Amino acid sequence: MSTFVEKPRLNPLPGGPVSYTRRWVADVSELCKVRITLMVLVTTLVGFLFGWHGPVELLYLFHTLGGTALAASGAAALNQVFEVELDARMRRTRNRPLPRRRMTLDEGLIIGIICGAGGILWLSIATNIYAGLLSAVTIGVYVFVYTPLKRVTTLNTLVGAIPGALPPVIGWTAARGEPSFESWILFAILFLWQMPHFLSISWLYRSDYKQAGFVMLASFDPECRVTGRQSLLYTMGLLAVSFLPAMLNLTSFWYLPVAAAMGCYFLWMSFRFAMVGTDQAARRLFVASIVYLPVTLGALALARL
Repeated sequence: MSTFVEKPRLNPLPGGPVSYTRRWVADVSELCKVRITLMVLVTTLVGFLFGWHGPVELLYLFHTLGGTALAASGAAALNQVFEVELDARMRRTRNRPLPRRRMTLDEGLIIGIICGAGGILWLSIATNIYAGLLSAVTIGVYVFVYTPLKRVTTLNTLVGAIPGALPPVIGWTAARGEPSFESWILFAILFLWQMPHFLSISWLYRSDYKQAGFVMLASFDPECRVTGRQSLLYTMGLLAVSFLPAMLNLTSFWYLPVAAAMGCYFLWMSFRFAMVGTDQAARRLFVASIVYLPVTLGALALARL
């Protein structure tokens, strides 16, 4: 049974309506995880450009990114509503709007539903029904499957990588009208990338996760043997899959050396993490994951044009 009891919202900050409005906008941005949503939009854009033929219609692209942004924001908000009790226990998340009671659970729920439903409808009407359905699947798996599994099994990271890998498929589907084989290559790249990325995060915050009640692999792997080995294996798979667009003539050949260089860099950081299993190695792996994704996907999109 939940031990989190919602209390009245804290009083607004002094300074009048302007300060309160700024605080409220900042809280909504944090609730919707704006920085993660921006990364989602980058991967959606890559999928769109990868699938689009001819000059890009900017208004259509706006509809694609706008609908995806709303859907991603809704998923993030609903996730925080359902995890407010656990977020309140973690140093990394205890200052979020809901645990700190700067926003009520009802407000968070309403924002999540409006954004999520709005994103699905926007994509369905302004692009096509398949893009809307994919956004609905993304929200459904993230909120109603991945979120509760974080309290139950270490496999939650694998499940959570599914909605995290769908945005480029949404972008492709919006551009082409339906998903196809090429879009699932993008899905595979994003899916495999997420594993070492999130395994490094879970290792860095393993004590915090365990204290909060999240069932993360790193919390039960004190010597980092399994966590490090899995990071390495998924990065090896990512390196191989990242070559497919060039090998199947889906993009210009010059993408291949970029993918190879970034993949080898990422693989080396994973290897180091697997060998030493230290916090420093985990941070370097995390940084490598942050560098890898925009550079590789950017090269993929540009080579496709």
